[in-house]
Amino acid sequence: MTSPLPRTSREVRLAAVPEGLPAASDLAVADVPLPAAGTARLLVRNRQFLVFAALRTLIGGAVQGTPLPALRPGATLFGPALGEVVTAPPGSPVRPGDLVVHMLGWREYALVPVAECTVVDPAFPDPVALLAAGSAAYGALTRVAPVREGDVVLVTGAAGGVGTLAGQIARLLGASRVIGTTGTPAKAARLTAEAGYDAVVTTESLRGGGSPGERAAAHREFADRLAEAAPDGVDVVLDLVAGPQLGAAVDAARHGARIALVGALSGQLAAEGGGGRAPAEIDAYRLVLLGASVRGYLGSDHPDVEAEWRTRLAGWLRSGEIRCPVTRVEGIEQAPRAFEQLMEGAYFGTVVVEQDGHG
Repeated sequence: MTSPLPRTSREVRLAAVPEGLPAASDLAVADVPLPAAGTARLLVRNRQFLVFAALRTLIGGAVQGTPLPALRPGATLFGPALGEVVTAPPGSPVRPGDLVVHMLGWREYALVPVAECTVVDPAFPDPVALLAAGSAAYGALTRVAPVREGDVVLVTGAAGGVGTLAGQIARLLGASRVIGTTGTPAKAARLTAEAGYDAVVTTESLRGGGSPGERAAAHREFADRLAEAAPDGVDVVLDLVAGPQLGAAVDAARHGARIALVGALSGQLAAEGGGGRAPAEIDAYRLVLLGASVRGYLGSDHPDVEAEWRTRLAGWLRSGEIRCPVTRVEGIEQAPRAFEQLMEGAYFGTVVVEQDGHG
């Protein structure tokens, strides 16, 4: 017997535009009437939804040029979610009981247009892995900065949802050595033990302020340690950070290097600004001398990647060749604190909020 639907649902809203990095108090969990099913919409009960750093840009108002709208106070947050269809309109190709991925996370129940859902194959090994941003890493490493057999690959910001998959993807595509960067020795140890990295350079020296001379010295010290990890240089860079890490990556590049710009964590995790800028000082002359390429990766420019990634991910998960580290936070009421902790760098891998213990 099917349980009756509740009359209300909970959702996470932006309570106030943050001053500096977002805090849990900038978000609020609100009770709202359960959305009424529509003629072309599915009522979906979300099982898990993704907590991700790019929300900083959307709630900070620095969204010019991005494909997503800004979030104003009172607006409900959104993002990738995995849920079960509760009701569907007559004749819909999606039926009650189907598991779907969509973009209306941060709420218990979502009313989602049929065309904006992707049905998950019942045989897919680990549906939660579809919430990880692995398609961005896969697309960048196959389209923008393709990995060739024997390449040395560098991934900056390797301990997040994209980076923990990127090292494994690079290895599966033929890389002979994979190097990462991350903030702490504990995360570095996990990257080498769990995520396919041969070496990881930590970034503690880049955190502090200090005088311009002290900052320049810290940048040189980081670049030197990166050079030690890649004494023969790197062929491919997957940059998720920008800032001084991108400058050091260019210094470590060798002839014909391919550099893919995928993220902007140095701006999104900075206390100042709205998360919409990630400046980097790079040696352009070195790029010329190396014949190197630098390109940004945007998923909408490569519409074929998502389906290809899902197929390859399913195969790699079944064979045990890839794993998706996931940090699970129980209960939508914990979502604001989870976002604050993500901004503080507290997590490893993909971070999802789960509802009612779904795994």
